[in-house]
Amino acid sequence: MDELEELFERYLKSNIFKNREILLPDYVPDKLPHRDEQIKRLATILAPALSKSKPNNVFIYGFTGTGKTAVTKYVLKRLGNKGEEHVLFAYVNCRQSNTNYRVLAELSRAVGRRVPFTGLSTSEVMSRFVDGLEKLGKVMIVVLDEIDHLVKKSGDDVLYFLTRINQQLKRSRLSLVGITNDLRFMEFLDARVRSSLGEEELVFPPYNSRELEDILRKRAEKAFNVGVLEPEVIPKVASIAARQNGDCRLALDLLLKAAEIAERRGDVKVTEEHVSLAQKEIERNLAVDIIKSLPLHVKLVLASIYMLEKERARNLTTGMIYNRYVELSRVIGIDPVTQRRVSEILNELDMVGIINARVVSLGRYGRTKIISLSVPKNSIKEGLEEDLLLLGLVDMVTLG
Repeated sequence: MDELEELFERYLKSNIFKNREILLPDYVPDKLPHRDEQIKRLATILAPALSKSKPNNVFIYGFTGTGKTAVTKYVLKRLGNKGEEHVLFAYVNCRQSNTNYRVLAELSRAVGRRVPFTGLSTSEVMSRFVDGLEKLGKVMIVVLDEIDHLVKKSGDDVLYFLTRINQQLKRSRLSLVGITNDLRFMEFLDARVRSSLGEEELVFPPYNSRELEDILRKRAEKAFNVGVLEPEVIPKVASIAARQNGDCRLALDLLLKAAEIAERRGDVKVTEEHVSLAQKEIERNLAVDIIKSLPLHVKLVLASIYMLEKERARNLTTGMIYNRYVELSRVIGIDPVTQRRVSEILNELDMVGIINARVVSLGRYGRTKIISLSVPKNSIKEGLEEDLLLLGLVDMVTLG
């Protein structure tokens, strides 16, 4: 038996999962524990759609993993079951569809109007959407999830259009549900959009450790075979997630990853050790995602620290990092920013946990900041090399 055959056989014999999809982030359970108040409030706001009246626009805030998306989808599903002939829903993830054109194209398709991937003017797509919605004669509820990604990349023109669209409609109506993790998001909006979009606001508090345990136990009953989880696994996962702003999505991801590690290793039970391994793997992936999303000059500063540490330079100061950053900027042909801006960038990287910047005393010479990486070098390299401009650059040891 070759290695692949052996691997497949091991997975076939695995007795850990009953249904792993129960732990995936897009799974919406029949019941959502500890969100009764939010479910009832959102349902109350959207219920007028059942009588073909326009519900108020609603804006939903909360940290990642507090149940915002799950509650919204749950309420819309129940609302749809009750008033299918009157109500139409469209869900858009603005992290993926983060331009005005893409959002409008998705909405147009939801009302039966075909729109090419590119090629039309925004005003033409708007016109097709309005025409398609008007012919349906329904109340449309549009959910814009992670709405901050759309506005920060493309501005709030689409929001202005959608909050004013009812002036163009006679037979149909449209209401917006905006969802964000950014508690300061409204500051980015034009005052006219802000007043229209925020007719109703709903804040989702973080889950505490006890609530997370309860959620995990309910999911685990359906996801795993009996006796697979060691007793300490769920409390440990809940405790880790509770420290991360009560992030239920992290808790589910951690539990799933721990079980997958156990399965890969051919173990018959999921233990605390598997949870610890899963935590390290998730933290590495998070670091890579953060690095990939950084602006170019921030990546260059990070690449400078990476290269200096790789060369075994000790006690890295802002000045040492700035000199290397200037050299890297010249290599790829861009103008460097000032040393003061690099100092601000170092503070930003310290705040997100990519580096550690500690202030040390030099006695009568004053104080200085000593910089070091806080995440593994392979994560830094992987994140930086997603940028084609930096591909191969971080492997240079010295610039000569």
